[in-house]
Amino acid sequence: MFNRMRCRDDTPVTSQTGCQSERISRVDTRPTPLPAAPAGNVTASQLPPPAPTSFPETPPPAPNTQVAAIDPNAGAAPSAPVTEGGVAGVWNVSVGGQSCRVATPRTKFGQGYRAAPLRCPAPLDGVKSWAVQGNQMILYNDSGSQVASLSSSGPEKFNGTTSSGSPVSLTR
Repeated sequence: MFNRMRCRDDTPVTSQTGCQSERISRVDTRPTPLPAAPAGNVTASQLPPPAPTSFPETPPPAPNTQVAAIDPNAGAAPSAPVTEGGVAGVWNVSVGGQSCRVATPRTKFGQGYRAAPLRCPAPLDGVKSWAVQGNQMILYNDSGSQVASLSSSGPEKFNGTTSSGSPVSLTR
């Protein structure tokens, strides 16, 4: 019933011995080391001074050639206008080295729309509403006093200060 396996030399195969082959060398053999090659003489001397490099100078532009340049004194490109629809949502807030979140739904309330700080430190813990004025988002407390003023710093980012002067940033 059982097929018995046998090695090529007709010895039975057991689970402990298995078959051995002459094709595969033993694991504990190592190749013979190569003979050392001569390294030559080592000497020390002063290096010669570096050769002067002669980079070609930039040729002047041909007459009537237009060359693009960026004025380093120019201000940043104007940002897209801030809209209530662009501000509505949930923001990651960094204020005074601490992080929290502020929800800004489009529910009419107070100075503009309702705001809900989520585990924010003072003074942002008292924010109750928000409004857009030009390219700024203004945060207000429940008495209508300004808590923070933030300017758009690009898509999905506002930077500004609290009314006490602490830096604050909102990102998504």
